[in-house]
Amino acid sequence: MTGPSAAADGRDAGLQPERTRLAWRRTTLACSVVAVLALRQALRGSGASTELAGAAVIALVWLLFLWVAHRRIRELAVVRPAALGARAALAAVGCAVALAVFALAVIV
Repeated sequence: MTGPSAAADGRDAGLQPERTRLAWRRTTLACSVVAVLALRQALRGSGASTELAGAAVIALVWLLFLWVAHRRIRELAVVRPAALGARAALAAVGCAVALAVFALAVIV
């Protein structure tokens, strides 16, 4: 009789890690587009210190997301990738939410 743990140990990951890696790349591309548009909007004004600070925050959030995504993409390159850690997941979600707020600010 085989239980769930036996099935999990012998499971064939197939192309799932590759699909996940491609999804991270697509998300990184979308994040980059949002960051560039937000930076463009932030730097389009008079060059006040608040605009420059906003641009710096956007750039830092974008760089943090790139770091998390690149790290995860490298981790998925092995045969049996480890699960995404809670801190990395929280960082990715935080960056995505922050960039969504910046994108909303660009529209409004």
